[in-house]
Amino acid sequence: MPVPLLQITGLHAGYGRAQVLHGIDLTLDKGRIVTVIGPNGAGKSTLLNTLMGILPGQGGIAYGGQPVQTMTLEERVMLGIALVPEKRELFATMTVEDNLVLGGFRQMRLGQRQWRSQIDEVYALFPRLKERRLQVSGTLSGGERQMLAVGRALMSRPQLLMLDEPSLGLAPLVVQEILANVQALRETGVSILLVEQNARAALEVADYGYVLEMGEISLHGPAHELAHDARVIDTYLGAASTATAD
Repeated sequence: MPVPLLQITGLHAGYGRAQVLHGIDLTLDKGRIVTVIGPNGAGKSTLLNTLMGILPGQGGIAYGGQPVQTMTLEERVMLGIALVPEKRELFATMTVEDNLVLGGFRQMRLGQRQWRSQIDEVYALFPRLKERRLQVSGTLSGGERQMLAVGRALMSRPQLLMLDEPSLGLAPLVVQEILANVQALRETGVSILLVEQNARAALEVADYGYVLEMGEISLHGPAHELAHDARVIDTYLGAASTATAD
């Protein structure tokens, strides 16, 4: 049986004495899109930050069968894990292309001489970024900033890409474009952990889904089954098209 790319078992995490996650179990296989949906304050961003090593956690986190829970953020990046945070965190005074170049740090550290060629692959995925490659990133639209944040993460050639609310604050048509790009990424071999409050959009692109409520997994299953689950429909899908914040 193939080893999952990401295996989380009994994960607890929080901020100081305030525990947010309570015994999370989650599996992500290679080449798949797994989404975590849930309401505000459920712990979705906490989960990603813990997996990235930004927050401490207790429990098991295995990446490709290798325990990583004691590794630093930098060590996890070098293994091939990348996070696109909710706030994008771009260098607003730098150009689009300079932001992308900074994203190539992992490949440069690994001695990949052709690491700059990854820029062309990012431009192929996001043609609009190529058009704006010399534009200061702080002047981009919301959708373009999200594309740049994803593109910068892809510069490290990650095996696991974690996305925190990529639809946040974006118009519905732009959300469709961003999530279409997410699906296209899977075709390149990138595995994706997608955290979203927009449950409808997330379940449309994902293979498998988890519902996170009050720091615990309350429901999980194939995405198409969750999309037809009465509880999910009643709680999340009715308002999903208008949800824009976490």
